[in-house]
Amino acid sequence: VQLVESGGGLVQAGGSLRLSCAASGSTFSINAMGWYRQAPGKQRELVATITSGGGSTNYADSVKGRFTISRDNAKNTMYLQMNSLKPEDTAVYYCNAVAFIIATMADYEYWGQGTQVTVAS
Repeated sequence: VQLVESGGGLVQAGGSLRLSCAASGSTFSINAMGWYRQAPGKQRELVATITSGGGSTNYADSVKGRFTISRDNAKNTMYLQMNSLKPEDTAVYYCNAVAFIIATMADYEYWGQGTQVTVAS
């Protein structure tokens, strides 16, 4: 399974960006998905997660009320709508997914390559 993020870029504080994460590859079923981020000199941290059906979401306190995670299972794609961006949101954002691989009848965790988000003050 390959995860490819897109939608990152440079934005002014207060602006918005929408990240996408598209999953592709061998026969699979995506379970939980999430977004993580890593700022320079800091550890990777959880931003938001979403369950397989999209019915339950979880957010880091720092992004609650500003970010919205969603997914379109028909397109095997997850999104992160980021509003009211702050300079402290600057980081590389990574897509994460747990996929059930039919060929092996097992769950595996996958990561995307990351997309840079830079918020200028």
